[in-house]
Amino acid sequence: MDNIILGTAGHIDHGKTSLVKALTGIETDRLKEEKERGITIELGFASLDLPNGQHIGIVDMPGHEKFVKNMVAGSSGIDVVVMVIAADEGVMPQTREHMEICNLMGINHGMIALTKTDLVDDDLLELAMDDIHDFIQDTFLEDKPIVPVSSATGQGLEDFLSTLEEICTQIPPRKFSSIFRLPVDRVFSMKGFGTVITGTLISGQVSVGQDIMVFPRKITSKVRGLQVHSSSVETAIAGTRTAINFQGLDREAVFRGDVLSTPGALIESYMVDAQFHYLKSNAKPAKARTRVRFHSGTSEIQGYMILLDRETLLPGDTAPVQFRLESPVCCIKDDRYVIRSYSPVKTIGGGAILNPVSQKYKLKDTATIEGLYDLAAQDDEKTIAYFLSIKGYSGLTLNELRVMTNVPDKKLAAALQKMLAKQEAVITDKEKQIYVHGTIFDEFKEKVLERLTIYHQANPLKEGMPAQELKSKFQYVDDARFFNILFHRLEKENLIVLNKNLVKLSEFKVALQVDQHETKEKIANIYKKAGLTPPFFRTICQDLDLDQKTGKDVMQMLIDEKQVIKTKDDLFFDAVAVNNLATELIEFLKANEKITTPQFKDMTGISRKYVIPLIEYFDAMHLTIRVEDHRQLRKKLA
Repeated sequence: MDNIILGTAGHIDHGKTSLVKALTGIETDRLKEEKERGITIELGFASLDLPNGQHIGIVDMPGHEKFVKNMVAGSSGIDVVVMVIAADEGVMPQTREHMEICNLMGINHGMIALTKTDLVDDDLLELAMDDIHDFIQDTFLEDKPIVPVSSATGQGLEDFLSTLEEICTQIPPRKFSSIFRLPVDRVFSMKGFGTVITGTLISGQVSVGQDIMVFPRKITSKVRGLQVHSSSVETAIAGTRTAINFQGLDREAVFRGDVLSTPGALIESYMVDAQFHYLKSNAKPAKARTRVRFHSGTSEIQGYMILLDRETLLPGDTAPVQFRLESPVCCIKDDRYVIRSYSPVKTIGGGAILNPVSQKYKLKDTATIEGLYDLAAQDDEKTIAYFLSIKGYSGLTLNELRVMTNVPDKKLAAALQKMLAKQEAVITDKEKQIYVHGTIFDEFKEKVLERLTIYHQANPLKEGMPAQELKSKFQYVDDARFFNILFHRLEKENLIVLNKNLVKLSEFKVALQVDQHETKEKIANIYKKAGLTPPFFRTICQDLDLDQKTGKDVMQMLIDEKQVIKTKDDLFFDAVAVNNLATELIEFLKANEKITTPQFKDMTGISRKYVIPLIEYFDAMHLTIRVEDHRQLRKKLA
């Protein structure tokens, strides 16, 4: 593995900082208070070159129980841990808590450094070794090397380095997300440089000149300089201790617990679902809505733990839970986290994030619980399908899927392509790359067809349902592109016919009854005879003793068939008469360039009651355009 981060863990005053100094020559205790009290309070950082040339970053973590939250912050991004146990004291309370935290954080590689061997005789050294062997049973350090060392005399340091070198060659490449993320563990200002932020780059990469966003506050800045293990670089990659110098970013704008990423790459959430392991060392069961301290990355957020499938959680059990937090967190799926009790403060459990952007569920909901167990199974297509299914009609963008699934970009693209081919997913917006679950899309198609069926039954004489009216029946889907894709699919499957702004089922045909057919013929003849001086439609309905709905439906058919033209609410004209008038008007305007309303009245020989609606109709149809007190032809016709 190219880039390795080593973390020290163990009880206070067991020699973690002294060991780091003996190996690297670097004093990681930098605070005045740390040097005065002789204890590590804040995270310390160093780097080490192994005999084979392997360069590793070191995070020296505090051992005092009051600073465990700092230790948890430092454990984010660690590949290998050195559990430091002093030969003169053996396994102590914080040794146990640090071991639990390392287990919960998913750390699988490490060794034990048995320090201060110069202070004990052989008998005490053997007792300490026996104590350690009992302690590491059933942990990730079981069967891992135990190396006795003395930072004071240098004894055992060569064995320590060769052992560490061998362990580092066995560490497989980590699964890194494609998203650049650096949880902030230190912020300070340097004269002449400005704000500097340090942290372990846990995924992606960052380059000088790149725009960066500080989450969750969404403050943006530009990378001015980069250092990896105190050396300036143009690009820093995942798995390295990285210091970033920012341009124009105030020191007061960034805090430990914030996360650096690219603009818009992360999603803030007050709720996350997780697989939670409740430590066996806990004295009593955990209850629903337990108040907790949620540690993720370098952040500590207070909130509540909701049990989703049971009333209580027994020590040693693992279950799906939801954390409802008081401040937003920016996680991605599979991030490790640690939970500490609210009061008294101690580590009680942790695990892996399943859904980093969750919502409230009904408790003991079978589908939700089964879905969360599926997420823990790490099947890419099942994971994508689950998140698409819970997002419904709104779907998820490609960027949201990157955060919620933690599937690397190439694998994500391949899985989505496969799902699109099998119609298990539908892309409803190519520009924004929004994906909707195939089943949800199919269910919505059926709802649209059902709505059209109801409309045709209620309006047998109408050619189709206005598309806008159909969309208004589904106000929970507020996306024009979604409907465009849907209509295109239905039309391609020969299930609907689109005609301008009308939608109808493909098998639907307007079928007039005998009396309706006669009514239609009567109305059409009335308009033909009337020409440019028709009666109002309400008068026709009264004369023919027509009910309003039948009359409107028949009239709509005449309009659809272009036998009749509508000018305003109750005034219709025979289409042939209006078209002939349009031809006459065009000829007049070509010869005279313009026409006033009185001239148009003289030309038609009809009253103003009809003249105004007709001339306004020609304006609306873009045949003419009004200029001051006259009309003239539109340019394209002229």
